Amino acid sequence: MARAVEDFLRAAGLSLQDANLVNTPQRVADAWMCEFLDGYARTPEEVLGKTYAAPKGSAGEMVLVTDLRFHSMCPHHLLPFTGRAHVAYVPGGRVVGFSRLSALVDCFAHRLTLQEDLARNVASALSRVLGSPATACIIEAEQSCMRLRGDKQRDAVTHAEAYEGTLRRDGPLRRELWARLGSRR
Repeated sequence: MARAVEDFLRAAGLSLQDANLVNTPQRVADAWMCEFLDGYARTPEEVLGKTYAAPKGSAGEMVLVTDLRFHSMCPHHLLPFTGRAHVAYVPGGRVVGFSRLSALVDCFAHRLTLQEDLARNVASALSRVLGSPATACIIEAEQSCMRLRGDKQRDAVTHAEAYEGTLRRDGPLRRELWARLGSRR
């Protein structure tokens, strides 16, 4: 990867003798492997880790963690997007620690992915791994693709949402989720 970055810089007409570019190929390779693409090396089961029995009497009660900051990379232009994920699930007998939900978002965000797929993968993994009857992932992001190129919509914020199980079909449950999200502002 470092060799490819070196070739890219040379193809752009830049001198690798420039003091600012001397170690750039290796720094870029390290950043990509350790911070942008490391999600490929992890599975949802690994990042969610140990699960716990849901508390008695919690059936049908929603767990919601908001404003999980993330960064990802768009596969179309290899430009970053950053934002906040809001993750919700109704326990289906098992729960995880709250920080594990952030780790799940990063598991998928640290891959080349579209925002819509990121939301869908998080919601699907929660449903599958925890056996949750209702999951959701709502993502608000700032896309460099839109902000820096093309029409240069510098203030645009994109939204993607994905639902699984009863949150897909149950209007009152989804309204409850959105009421909670709206009340945090």
